[in-house]
Amino acid sequence: MGSGKTISLTGPAVLLIYMVIGFMLYFVMRAMGELLLSDLAYKSFADFAEDILGPWAGFATGWSYWFSWIVTAIAEIIAVAGYVAFWWPNLPPWIPAVLAVIILLALNLLTVKAFGEIEFWFALIKIIAILTLIAVGMLLVIMDFTSPEGHRATVSNLWEHGGLFPNGVGGVLAGFQTAIFAFVGMEIVGTTAAEVKNPEKVMPRAITTIPIRILLFYVGTLLVLMMVTPWRYISSENSPFVGMFSLAGFASAASAVNFVVLSSALSSTNSGVYSTSRMLYGLSWHRNASRAFGKLSTRGVPANALILAAILLLSAAALLAAGGSVMEAFQMVGSVASLLFIYVWTIILLSYVAFRKRRPQVHDASTFKMPGGAFMPYVVLAFFVFLVVALSLQPTTRVSLYILPLWFILLAVAYFGKVRKEPHHIQCRAKHHAKVAEEREAAAKYLLPRNEPPSMP
Repeated sequence: MGSGKTISLTGPAVLLIYMVIGFMLYFVMRAMGELLLSDLAYKSFADFAEDILGPWAGFATGWSYWFSWIVTAIAEIIAVAGYVAFWWPNLPPWIPAVLAVIILLALNLLTVKAFGEIEFWFALIKIIAILTLIAVGMLLVIMDFTSPEGHRATVSNLWEHGGLFPNGVGGVLAGFQTAIFAFVGMEIVGTTAAEVKNPEKVMPRAITTIPIRILLFYVGTLLVLMMVTPWRYISSENSPFVGMFSLAGFASAASAVNFVVLSSALSSTNSGVYSTSRMLYGLSWHRNASRAFGKLSTRGVPANALILAAILLLSAAALLAAGGSVMEAFQMVGSVASLLFIYVWTIILLSYVAFRKRRPQVHDASTFKMPGGAFMPYVVLAFFVFLVVALSLQPTTRVSLYILPLWFILLAVAYFGKVRKEPHHIQCRAKHHAKVAEEREAAAKYLLPRNEPPSMP
């Protein structure tokens, strides 16, 4: 949904934007991977934030991540309503939004295995569709295809309509505002650490293949889209993946691709429901949320946390019922989610910087070190400052800068209220983390690299 808006703002420079964002966030994922694997007792990045930075960081990070996925899922539910309108334009958009929430809640209340099965099929649909789209697009370019509207499919479309940077620096800055939302959720691998077998093998493989997936599924698809259809004719209000086939005159294929992007939005919402319920469950066990959210159903899922997530997702239906453009609602909610995720990624990097300074022996013993770990965290943090500035440039995305301070004020009030209520508990946890850190550093002196067997006495 957002890629059409990004292309309309930026033109072919959108390819550079996606590569830059992907490059920067790869180092965030590497930092997270090294931290999670440094101690398998960590079940999520909220755990290592609390251990390394202090109880306040675990509290703020856990709740902010929960809220960020709630907001992201709301944006995706809005996108679902937009995709359904492709088939039923006269259907009130709040109806598919409510139905989507009910269906996803019912599926998540079954078992964790049900979530995995759903995501498997959603992912399979997406991968097959994207590879097909790339293949069909390249075929149209090779055949020198001309659409009924007179648009010729050719590589020269990338520079013949105003060059690679047709809207100048302002267009590039505006493109970052929308493109960043496409990357939210990359860190979800950090919330599944507790439920994955062999995290030492699975997590490095998932993280190290991120650049390949970005080049193929992000850059590759947008490259093909803009070769088949000149960027000036790609709609900013609809999905360009659907529009490419519509412009080519393949109405049935466009309908099929619309089903694919609909499944992608449902997949992202499903991930959001899963992530928020597990994070809220963890917050409850750390006494950072009501104990009611720390209870599992007879099927082994945090039912109360799932139900709360579903209730909050219904606000998407309220936004749609209030009127206005689906794209405007999507962009506004998406910018709030993007800023929240930037905060979470920042906490991951700050935890990593503190980890290297406080536990150098543990870092030296790591088998999955972050490349450029001495300086890249500061480069990425500077990039995040640039993203926040970019989000402030347009009224639709600027609203996120007004909402976030209110969120942190609410968090501060809740945290200090918790400290007053349970001061002894907070102090004990802080002392416990300090003691564990000392023990880790002492033990790290005697650690051998894992690929070297101990010598005989």
